[in-house]
Amino acid sequence: MASMSRDRTQVSDPTTQASVAWPGLALVALGAVVFHALCLTKYGWFRDELYYLSCSKRLAWGYVDQPPLSIAILACLRAVAGEGLGVLRMTASLVAALLPILTSLIARELGGRALAQWAAAAAVAMAPIVLAIGHYYSMNVFDFSFWALATLLVLRVFRRPTRGGWVVLGVVLGLGLLNKWSVMWLGGAIAVSLLLPAHRAQLRTSGPWLAAGITALLFAPNLAWQARHGWPTLEFMHNARAYKMAALEPVKFLMGQLLVVGPGAVPIWIAGLIAAFLPGRSRWRPIGVIYLTTLVILFASGSARVEYLALACPALFAAGAVWWESRGNVALVVVGALAVLLAIPILPMALPILPIDDFIAYQTKLGVAPNSEERKSVGPLPQHYADMFGWPEFADSVARVAATLPPDEFAKAIVIVGNYGEAGALEKFGAGRLPTIACQHNNWFLWGPPAWDRGTAILVGRDVAEAEPEFEQVILAGVAGHRLAMPYERELPILIARGFKSDLDLLNAWRAGKHYQ
Repeated sequence: MASMSRDRTQVSDPTTQASVAWPGLALVALGAVVFHALCLTKYGWFRDELYYLSCSKRLAWGYVDQPPLSIAILACLRAVAGEGLGVLRMTASLVAALLPILTSLIARELGGRALAQWAAAAAVAMAPIVLAIGHYYSMNVFDFSFWALATLLVLRVFRRPTRGGWVVLGVVLGLGLLNKWSVMWLGGAIAVSLLLPAHRAQLRTSGPWLAAGITALLFAPNLAWQARHGWPTLEFMHNARAYKMAALEPVKFLMGQLLVVGPGAVPIWIAGLIAAFLPGRSRWRPIGVIYLTTLVILFASGSARVEYLALACPALFAAGAVWWESRGNVALVVVGALAVLLAIPILPMALPILPIDDFIAYQTKLGVAPNSEERKSVGPLPQHYADMFGWPEFADSVARVAATLPPDEFAKAIVIVGNYGEAGALEKFGAGRLPTIACQHNNWFLWGPPAWDRGTAILVGRDVAEAEPEFEQVILAGVAGHRLAMPYERELPILIARGFKSDLDLLNAWRAGKHYQ
């Protein structure tokens, strides 16, 4: 790395930029999609996917834990192609395949030729975090692409400022915010970049202010929804930091970064970070500023999770690939191959390419203990895999208990569960076999309370002793769970409770159980 100061290749003039290496990039993207397709439904529905399905049936301008864009896309997807797991997962993999292409375009913007574009694309495509988020449907897979696209547009508009360029950037940032609030960190980093001497003059033009106005305008419907509902996302974020997320020490956080972006890719993205601050590379500077500003924001806000900072890494991959290309093609091929090859042993941790029992044996051989970034105990699987097991069985267990109710009692009863994963599973897999579903977790709380005559409730996950003070009669009628699920989803009591005794009216009782986290 010491030889970085002897950089021999400056960023090429825009008029002489290399062509986009489309054949190679298409091959990388296609390879990523095929790779995902091979393990598309190997495990099962992820907890959050079930929740997103429920949200997509209740469209709004916002939700407690997310803005509306990815949910609206899911609603369109359901209308066109249905809601099969393969449909959702293939959509996620196609969106994830955009990321290596966008990364290669950033490399080209920085002066990279075909080899640098290919290396950047391949390294990003094999990054464990990219493989993991590309496996299931969520707002996160869109988030990575919005960050990469916005970074590309920032570099272009800083190189050649035009009103049209700023307008497009504003649209992308606005849509990005409608997908996930983390784009605020990117917006803050872009603002810091505008304070750099090379770009400060643009603040005296209308461009940045026009982009900010468009971003705010597009984001306004979600803010209006937030204000109308008492700013639930802020409450959700506070509770998650205070009660849900485990404290992460800075050293462990940074070590986690090395793992999620791939240990073999370290020479690439570290080179990109350092090169962004070398003399004569002012056009590269925003990439480094975005990364470091995001890092500072995460720690200052107490929101540090290893995957959050990874959002800023694809651009570093691009910068690093271009820098290594300036050292010679052989050097670039070596570090690119290292990034890809060293990602292979940890592939099973990111994608379900192994049968589950083989995976458990594999992680044991590697000496890797299952983990969670949340304050929860784990079982034989890491949380992102454990949350893919047991949902159909869970719904079947509750439905068997519901089937014991007389028809007239069934028609008036409700089923109360503890979290959105359970509620989504019942709605997906218990349709037609269950009474009305009630849940006070996140947006399910806003969809309640359900109509109920205080008669019969099926309570899932509560102990008899805990429920008896609230009901005249409580019967243990069944148990739900799966051996591979998270520990708090195993051996769940299923109670039939009759005669709600609380003096609270139902609305106040519902409000008392609100759980945003």
